[in-house]
Amino acid sequence: MYKRIRELREDRDYNQTRIAQMLDMSQTGYSKYETGENDIPTAVLIKLARFYNTSIDYILGETDQLTRYPRSK
Repeated sequence: MYKRIRELREDRDYNQTRIAQMLDMSQTGYSKYETGENDIPTAVLIKLARFYNTSIDYILGETDQLTRYPRSK
């Protein structure tokens, strides 16, 4: 999971500061998610999946399908 969020960020040429701002947190706090030092809360996983237009399953490594699932109504 930690490798995936770093890869998603780097593939889009974002730095950690940019993602931390989007999540309304410090760069240091976000960095700890990428290194696995801190677990990623569910609310943050949801924000990241929406931001990167992917699924939480992809971020968690449960699938290699990058595209997200259709939203339920």
